[in-house]
Amino acid sequence: MKLETLTDLYIHQLKDLYNAEKQLIKALPKMAKAASNEKLKEGFELHLEETREHANRLEKLLSSHKQTTRGPKCKAMEGLIKEGSEMIEEEGDPEVIDAGLICAAQRVEHYEIAGYGCARSFAELLGDKEGQKILQQTLDEEGATDKKLSKLALSEINVSAAG
Repeated sequence: MKLETLTDLYIHQLKDLYNAEKQLIKALPKMAKAASNEKLKEGFELHLEETREHANRLEKLLSSHKQTTRGPKCKAMEGLIKEGSEMIEEEGDPEVIDAGLICAAQRVEHYEIAGYGCARSFAELLGDKEGQKILQQTLDEEGATDKKLSKLALSEINVSAAG
């Protein structure tokens, strides 16, 4: 796909986000299984459902632009998931592993926040009001997940890991 207009870049970004979400849908159950803290496990399971909805929204948004979801693999998400997988494979104190899983999950959230923020800005500039609304909703949910992870880390998991 040639990137000659902002619309081209917008579609490219939507496809990249879609691929990232699909990769995350495969990774989140593994992270939930690896978590020893019940709240963290539940958080990963809840975010899995949200992530499925994020992918569905992107499918509809791409379809509204007469586009398929096919695009290149999101290499950034691939790398972030690989790092998370390495944390899952580590041996050690379960609380410390949980703290590492939160680190991996927050890296993913921050990547998604950046991607959705860019796509939302493109939608705004291009006059795609529905896209802007959808992308802002997902951006808000990704931000909320990041805040929940921080709260869980600071109130419980990191405290246990330090103990």
